[in-house]
Amino acid sequence: MCVGVPMQVVSVAGTEIVAEIDGVKREASLMLLADQVQIGDFVIVHAGFAIAKLDEADARQTIALMREVFRPEDLA
Repeated sequence: MCVGVPMQVVSVAGTEIVAEIDGVKREASLMLLADQVQIGDFVIVHAGFAIAKLDEADARQTIALMREVFRPEDLA
């Protein structure tokens, strides 16, 4: 299953970002995203690309729902 994950941008260098969620950092490209992105913004990262920008409330709500659905004890 492929899932786009809401992550918070921690660095921006041209068209590349580093985004983080729960201590996990990933590099992603901004080439598919028309929106301007700054440190602290939330984006959905999928397959190495930022594909959408989210406001903080929506991002946190989505993260909370994902934590419920993908609980580690359910994967064992």
